Amino acid sequence: MTLHVWLTSTQVRHYPRTPASAPAALLLLQALNEQTSFQVVLRLEDEERQQVRVTVDAPAPEAGWDVRVRRVGYVPVRHYNPPLDADNLGADTLGALPGYVPDALFDEDSVVLPRSETHAFWITLRPAVESPGDYTFRVRVFPERGEVIERELTVRLYDIVLAPRTGFNITHWFYVDALIDWYKTDLFDARFWEILPAYIRDVVAHGQDTLYVPVFTPPLDGVKRPSQLLHVTRDQDGSYRFDWRDVKRYVDLAQANGITHFEWCHFFTQWGAANAIRIYNGQGEEERLLWPPETAATSETYRGFLAQFLPALERFLNQEGLLERSFFHVSDEPHVEHLPQYRADRAMLRELAPWIKVMDALSAVDFAGEGLTDMPIPSISTALDFVAKEIPSWCYYCCGPRGPYLNRLMDTPLPKIAMHGLLFYRWPFQGFLHWGYNYWYASQTRTLIDPFTVQDGLAWERGWAYGDPFEVYPGPDGPIDSIRWEVFGESLQDYRLLQTLGVPRDHPLLAPMRSFADFPKTAAWRETVRAELLQT
Repeated sequence: MTLHVWLTSTQVRHYPRTPASAPAALLLLQALNEQTSFQVVLRLEDEERQQVRVTVDAPAPEAGWDVRVRRVGYVPVRHYNPPLDADNLGADTLGALPGYVPDALFDEDSVVLPRSETHAFWITLRPAVESPGDYTFRVRVFPERGEVIERELTVRLYDIVLAPRTGFNITHWFYVDALIDWYKTDLFDARFWEILPAYIRDVVAHGQDTLYVPVFTPPLDGVKRPSQLLHVTRDQDGSYRFDWRDVKRYVDLAQANGITHFEWCHFFTQWGAANAIRIYNGQGEEERLLWPPETAATSETYRGFLAQFLPALERFLNQEGLLERSFFHVSDEPHVEHLPQYRADRAMLRELAPWIKVMDALSAVDFAGEGLTDMPIPSISTALDFVAKEIPSWCYYCCGPRGPYLNRLMDTPLPKIAMHGLLFYRWPFQGFLHWGYNYWYASQTRTLIDPFTVQDGLAWERGWAYGDPFEVYPGPDGPIDSIRWEVFGESLQDYRLLQTLGVPRDHPLLAPMRSFADFPKTAAWRETVRAELLQT
């Protein structure tokens, strides 16, 4: 039997056909409270199959380290995400697609290793020690037959404690309807509330501090399954009564698991802001709408509802101490041609609730120039235009831009994904938004897909990208992380490192990052920058 075992960083994908590599020393550099990770890669020759188990022994005292071993699972990806150019294809990716791509991380420490296939395990290390220095980890590989194989790596801890990130919020839209459908809950039943905390803990563990609240069913990506936390009753005289119990339960649970800010449901429909959103009697159990879907955004019907709802929302937010930690939306992705409608919607909100400040994903400076959007969220393709005009803003991406731009798709080279934290810090943005944490649907429908075989919402030919709709897979009792999500989460520690050290945004060390398209895209460059910062 020939069993090849080697260690690598988590900046490279290993595919079934990845050839064996000779063992080499691996040194990881990190702050005292920083998470790091590496891969144990296996390839079997000269035998049909072997059951193989992997363990990682932490240095004494063992209580000072949390070690998590996960098997890297392959998922089928049918096409590349265009365009195919050097910036969007890593050396490890070229020639691998269509085919199986490493992405899902299963909490398993063993695998049946077939002949002439490469498989990997993703090892996550979290220190809880107070002393800087070098720590040696021993990796043991136990084949079903044959001798145990050992490898070692060193983690060098520096005498730096990262402070919590401040001044930069992060949100990924969280789809409660996907949990309801996938886990077959009866709306917000006991099973729903059992499942929810694991997902909230997961987003927090990956650097997210802001959570979307479906006080109403989010008006995003088609007609969704009702997922309305607020119980609404319309009386015969046309007045409305609101039961906030499930909203409070959701918010309380989120805060208990580390969420600090909340993003409230868009008030008007997507891509034009032309209509009132779908609001249901009760919580949508029977899908009885309070008004027809075509009801105009500024109609008397919807104005009358908002005139009662918005004061109730303000009371709830003040009562719960959430007002200063809340973000509000008019409509998702309005374009310049929608300015008149958006202007009218914003004017109605200002009249009914002058206390509301709004933020929206949009890329035209016109909205901010008129003061219609208090906090614009432009695409990374135009975000630096807002910086040039000194307009405070967040930033986002959705499906695109691609090619040389930063992204987090199934074929985005992992060193590019690892640049998120550094690039977010480079300019004075105040947050990042992404639309797809767990969108497990065929595009703009209520039809569930199997995320383990479909990663484009069945809409690649219409411009959706493999890997854009979701960052996690649904597990039996909670999320299964992806390697894209892990690399993104760890990259945000770079933001904390820069902020902790007080590094100026115009520091020469950061100068090679000239835009979200023009920046260093190799693991070596980031490692060099991190080493210099840690040795400061």
